[in-house]
Amino acid sequence: PRHIHVVVVIASTEGLAFARQHMPHDTTFWVGAVDDELTPRKYIVPGLGDAGDLAYGAKDESFDPRVENG
Repeated sequence: PRHIHVVVVIASTEGLAFARQHMPHDTTFWVGAVDDELTPRKYIVPGLGDAGDLAYGAKDESFDPRVENG
């Protein structure tokens, strides 16, 4: 392709920096929102929640992605 466009709804600052480092320098990134915080498990906080939960129903209610051992 002559030009690459990457479109994401939400990204972390760290993830966006990683993608920019590993994509061609002229790649265009279209990002809806950038959240600064990642948990130790690499969940974006506050993020959008768990897409699996949205598609298949909630997991264990006691699980908190902000806590390393959940």
